[in-house]
Amino acid sequence: MRAAGFARNYTRRHGNRRAAASEKRRRVDREEINETEAIHPDCAVVVQHLKAKEACVQARRQEARNRTATSGCQTEWDNIRCWHGAQVGQVVSVSCINVSQLFANNQGYVYRNCTAKGWSDHFPSYDEACKFAEDAESGSETTTYLSNFKHVYTTGYATSLIALISAICVFTVFRKFHCTRNYIHINLFASFILRASAVFIKDGVFFSDEDFDHCFMSTMSCKAVVAFFHFSILANYFWLLVEGMYLQTLLVLTFVSQTKYFWWYILIGWGFPAAIITVWILMRHFYDDHGCWDDTEVAFIWWIIKGPITASLLVNFLIFMNVIRILVQKLKSPGASGNDTSHFMRLAKSTLLLIPLLGMHYMVFAFLPENTGAEARMFIELGLGSFQGFVVAMLYCFLNGEVQAELKKRLWKWQTQSYMRYSKRRRRRTLFTESSTVTQTSVLDKSSPKDQPASDTCTNT
Repeated sequence: MRAAGFARNYTRRHGNRRAAASEKRRRVDREEINETEAIHPDCAVVVQHLKAKEACVQARRQEARNRTATSGCQTEWDNIRCWHGAQVGQVVSVSCINVSQLFANNQGYVYRNCTAKGWSDHFPSYDEACKFAEDAESGSETTTYLSNFKHVYTTGYATSLIALISAICVFTVFRKFHCTRNYIHINLFASFILRASAVFIKDGVFFSDEDFDHCFMSTMSCKAVVAFFHFSILANYFWLLVEGMYLQTLLVLTFVSQTKYFWWYILIGWGFPAAIITVWILMRHFYDDHGCWDDTEVAFIWWIIKGPITASLLVNFLIFMNVIRILVQKLKSPGASGNDTSHFMRLAKSTLLLIPLLGMHYMVFAFLPENTGAEARMFIELGLGSFQGFVVAMLYCFLNGEVQAELKKRLWKWQTQSYMRYSKRRRRRTLFTESSTVTQTSVLDKSSPKDQPASDTCTNT
């Protein structure tokens, strides 16, 4: 029937692999359906759909038990709407507004006749009467776009992981780089690694199986994954804040040792995120225990995480502006060498170097509502953000002049030692060959027949 085909189109357009997975099971526990507060809010349409189906099935069963004669049309579920029993010749109409809130035209109606042979086809069809806000092609394009975008940020995080792990190895192996500044860089790199790992883990848990019914997922494991994801995001933002605080301290307290501040930096970078995520977990558990905790429906609970992140970005922005101000003052001072063009280039270079280190690109959407510029926000926070770890590792490790000089020095030393070992082995081999030749010549000279006595020669024969 046309309704059945349209129902398949309906589930495909709106989500739903989730509803399809539920339909494959054929039967959903009524308690699970009624527990609408235990699922993700985005799944409300699916839940309402399943509840309507279950109510229709129950009404049909009750009708079958109470019916004494088989006259008229029985209650029927057409995979979209429940058509209640009617007498032969009766025309039943259904308003689009009562079918689904996802239809674009809520003023339309769908009709069916009750005939002696049963229910007639829908006239007009759901698609003609109600119309979807999006057609199938646009939905397909959106799915393709999201799939391609997932490949982009997956590549970005994978590239960042390789660069960050290599940078940590460089700072750890060479004792020359053991200082407070690089210790802070190492912790920042570790927070980027944690963030990338959390994204991969979350994608693996939530989106590994297309037939996975995420609407009814509410397990401790998935909640732990979301909590770990939020902790990694918090830690990353707070270590960006620590970088800004350290830079500000260097500019203001030039002659003060930074070592005694390091443990305060550790507390801010790791301790504060741990405390914040603990409070958030408790609030979610006792006041908003929905699904896998991956929604932001309750504003005051979401601001437990968003508030500190926004505050850290604001502080870093003020530090960024202060650093730029100090650089401008130094470049304008009488002792500064160079012309205006060189001063501008130095200022531009310093500004560009500070943007990824302090996370200034996140300021674009920091104070806007969550639903503002969804695609642009996703592009900046996931697309550009996924490569931020790679950029930071390159700028503050592999492109650093001190690091490059040390690596070149170690490479030259390694090459020299390899050449010396090779030369030593070759010299020993040459001396051994010459010694063996002299020894063999001496032995041959001593054992020559003309120099030996006659008795020896006779004895040998």
